[in-house]
Amino acid sequence: MLHACVPDAPPAAPRRVDPAVLTSAVLDTADLQDQACALYRQVLGHGEPGMELNPRLLSALVRNAGSAVGLLEAGRLLAFAHGVHARDEHGEYHYSQSAAVAPGHQGRGLGRLLKQAQAEVVRAHGVRTMRWAYDPVLGRNAHFNLDVLGARARWYVDDFYFRPGTDRVVVEWNLEANPPPAQVAERLVVPAGEAGDAVRARVRARFHELLGAGLVGVTCGRGEDGGSVYGFAPPARGEAPPPERPTDRPEEQP
Repeated sequence: MLHACVPDAPPAAPRRVDPAVLTSAVLDTADLQDQACALYRQVLGHGEPGMELNPRLLSALVRNAGSAVGLLEAGRLLAFAHGVHARDEHGEYHYSQSAAVAPGHQGRGLGRLLKQAQAEVVRAHGVRTMRWAYDPVLGRNAHFNLDVLGARARWYVDDFYFRPGTDRVVVEWNLEANPPPAQVAERLVVPAGEAGDAVRARVRARFHELLGAGLVGVTCGRGEDGGSVYGFAPPARGEAPPPERPTDRPEEQP
């Protein structure tokens, strides 16, 4: 599902956002919630019954230590994210269920501003860690999550949605400190082009191998053929190795 949660940018170079003209806001009005639901359908393509975002869910999140936050320009919602407070055997964290940026506005810097706004809400609730998930073959999302935000790829879950072809990588983002420089120990190359079954099977096997060896994903850049190259490194000092099983709620990324 998005956290970074930003589809590919259009061919023309988009203008950068002037933060001075943007407003971050909790989605605590009917109008903002309606705009968020419409944007969710538009970006993530969930228009069929049972798959739409429910305004009452957004209300429940706002009133119960979740997150439902957006970025507005002249009253129009350009991006939003929502998530839930969660806990496992390793402590409390905030799970970002989905995030979306309006078509035509990707590449303007909204994704990073949106995640920062969501992080402010999470910190206000006393939580210092966020998680979300993304499709491992989408190098643009991987780069945003790992390199732009500084999250770490800590788990790989087969068939996240209990359907074939829905593998997801779960990342963890420390809201208290920027990650220290990491020395890449292993790499994974994802070739350019449509990711077929063979490519996905190889990506799955390699992620399991490297994460199972106690490494975490720390970077993802562009390869020579236009594909993606992941870098894996040992956890930073004081950072626990990945637990065996993460939450089973992925953040929506197109």
